[in-house]
Amino acid sequence: MSKWLEGKVAVVTGGASGIGRAVVHRFLEEGAKVCVLDRNGDRLRQMSVAMSAENLVAVQGDVTTLEDNRRAVQAAVKSFDKLDVFVGNAGVFDGFVTLERLPEETIGPAFDEIFHVNVKGYLLGAKTALPELLKTSGNMVFTTSAAGFYPNGGGPLYTASKHAVVGLIRQLASELAPSIRVNGVAPGGTITDLGTVPSVKPHAAVPPDVESKEALIRSRNPLRIAMRPDDHAGAYVLLASEQGKAMTGEIIHSDGGWGVRGFSQAREPRS
Repeated sequence: MSKWLEGKVAVVTGGASGIGRAVVHRFLEEGAKVCVLDRNGDRLRQMSVAMSAENLVAVQGDVTTLEDNRRAVQAAVKSFDKLDVFVGNAGVFDGFVTLERLPEETIGPAFDEIFHVNVKGYLLGAKTALPELLKTSGNMVFTTSAAGFYPNGGGPLYTASKHAVVGLIRQLASELAPSIRVNGVAPGGTITDLGTVPSVKPHAAVPPDVESKEALIRSRNPLRIAMRPDDHAGAYVLLASEQGKAMTGEIIHSDGGWGVRGFSQAREPRS
């Protein structure tokens, strides 16, 4: 069988850990050449050692800056002559901090931290990738979240940022058709090291250990599975490949079935 991404060149942001790293590994297995943009230099170096150096280039940088996104696109084109796929994946979390527990003085800094990475980072990446993707009739794939559709996948800041990503996907799909396809993947709770932003970390309600996280995730989806990054990678391959050529503005829900949970138990009114 032919590899689904044979001959494709991709940029993956936040690709040195978690879901991004799983996507990079799977893209390489499927025949793609990949440029990874990540701010963690140690993880980038470890990835370069562990994976195929011939088909992988690493760029250390911050997705919230236009210049670092541009450097990643330029590195991909310089190394592999073109760009077919942009995967916007870098993200940060709000630690499930509710509005009630969120201090007034923290709202502004936390909003800026989360929206700058989760939304602005995607916009900047899309903007810098656009000229090269127009040359190849390429595509974009963005990581949103089950929290982009349902409550309680995070606190109000993370949930609002992921709803914004859903809107971004649909708007760009409309603007860029028919030249470029734009789609997304919405993972559910996954065992990763997705970082809680510093401003809300003292107030976070994230379980303290992996076993507790696994138990929480299993309890929250109908399939009762604690998902790992590799469980989502196939959805990105489908959307990035010619197998998904009839799909744009679509978001694959890779979340253990959150959408079929039905009604949750009603809560008592607050006093």
